[in-house]
Amino acid sequence: MLSYALGLPNVREYADPRVLVELAAEAEEAGWDGVFVWDHIAREEDPSVPATDPWIAVAGMAVRTQRVRLGIMVTPLARRRPWKVAREAVALDALSGGRFTLGVGLGGGPLAEFAAFGEDADPRVRAERLDEGLAILDGLWTGEPFSFEGTHHHVSGAHFLPRSVQRPRVPLWVAGRWPNRRPFRRAARWDGMFPLFEGVGAGEMPMPEMLAEAVGYTRAHRPDDAGPFDVALESASAGEDRAADAALAADYARAGLTWWIEALGWFRGPLDAMRERVRRGPPR
Repeated sequence: MLSYALGLPNVREYADPRVLVELAAEAEEAGWDGVFVWDHIAREEDPSVPATDPWIAVAGMAVRTQRVRLGIMVTPLARRRPWKVAREAVALDALSGGRFTLGVGLGGGPLAEFAAFGEDADPRVRAERLDEGLAILDGLWTGEPFSFEGTHHHVSGAHFLPRSVQRPRVPLWVAGRWPNRRPFRRAARWDGMFPLFEGVGAGEMPMPEMLAEAVGYTRAHRPDDAGPFDVALESASAGEDRAADAALAADYARAGLTWWIEALGWFRGPLDAMRERVRRGPPR
């Protein structure tokens, strides 16, 4: 069954965490199934663009809502300490009663979000740090003593308790830009994928056939006994012709989509118009 979520920026007019919390509360009331927030600390095109911390915003959402799934979409794990992320994610999982999903990826903005702060912006290094970070999250979340020796990270005898509400762990969805294959082989090892597509801009959608190709490739690299696997996509419905929107969503569901993430932001209109789109509910 296809689930419907909002995808909200954490920049520009959405840089007030109170705005994000209110939108999440309205989304739950309107029948949406989830709310996911970007994770940017600066914008490549203009570092002075306002931004807020999405983790704090999601914490506020967790205590204002009862039902919707909440998440970060996506955290550039290469610019984070994975042990700190492990603690934060478990705390959000507890606050939400087991409704938290963590999206991870290489991240954008190599200059504004990495190099400007003395971090290595090389995509290969970021990929190495991402893979090590995922291994550390997984190990720390077992609740057992854990050590790790990598190129970039070292953990010695850590033992993180409590464990997450969700088992075996907080779901991990991995982002990648198709047709690059490596991110999707990475995603196949975890709990879901969040594909972006070369040449498809904000507020636009790939053809269902493009999504089906990416999903097929990823599932081909996934062990048969690996458990449930989600496919999330930033999407855009008109919100006025519900029958047409539902038919469009069904096309993507047949291509493998499990989470339709309605991408809202300045690129689709002013904040008041986005509030109204939230209140109209999902395209089901």
